[in-house]
Amino acid sequence: MARLTAIIPCFNEEAVIEDCLASVRFADEILVVDSFSTDGTLEIARKYATRVLQHEYVNSAAQKNWAIPQAKHDWVLIVDADERVTPELAAEIQAILQAPQYDGYWIRRRNFMLGKEIRYGMWSADKVLRLFRRDLGRYEEKHVHAEIQLPGRVGWCREKLVHHGFRSLGQYLRKVDRYSTWGALNASDCGLRGTGWRIVGHSIGSFLKSYVLKRGFLDGVEGLIIALMESYMAFLKYAKLYELQHLRPPRKP
Repeated sequence: MARLTAIIPCFNEEAVIEDCLASVRFADEILVVDSFSTDGTLEIARKYATRVLQHEYVNSAAQKNWAIPQAKHDWVLIVDADERVTPELAAEIQAILQAPQYDGYWIRRRNFMLGKEIRYGMWSADKVLRLFRRDLGRYEEKHVHAEIQLPGRVGWCREKLVHHGFRSLGQYLRKVDRYSTWGALNASDCGLRGTGWRIVGHSIGSFLKSYVLKRGFLDGVEGLIIALMESYMAFLKYAKLYELQHLRPPRKP
């Protein structure tokens, strides 16, 4: 059976990290990579983790790419502090590692907001590639929404990862602010321009896609909140892109 390292990146996650760590106790190694937390995260982590390392945070992809080579075992499972590996998913992963047929595995997520499971909208098809061979998988060099690049064959897990992403609107707004900034940097790196049409078009388009096309209205008030937040994040992303390019010093001839 292949041996597994569970990697948990974290920063100031004392409210949620204990349940996360408890859910990965089936792993052969639990590696916590902390970004210099100032709350009780480290004290909780040391009760469960095989090792606790600290590393300065730049962005999610860079942090995880630093953490992956630190794993002792050939297979890694990356789990964020606000995620939970269900007993069913844990059993499936253990069965997979008896004789892996692929080099990595996609895992679908069950997303919760304000305690309610979200079944429609933009979150309905959420998936992450988190179980893979340590020496093959690395994240794209992007500021946000980076995914694992894996040259080998990739399969799917049947069971899902539980994700308690937003426990308050304040937390959601803080994430929207961060992600829109990183999204603007991604767009700038790709050569996109921040224009009025992009600001308006992506804002309206994101709302319609989430609330109407993806039937987010079936999730009730939470679906409406998510659709409006998606629209707001699109607005901020392209407004920040405009700001970034508008305030950038002109090139010298």
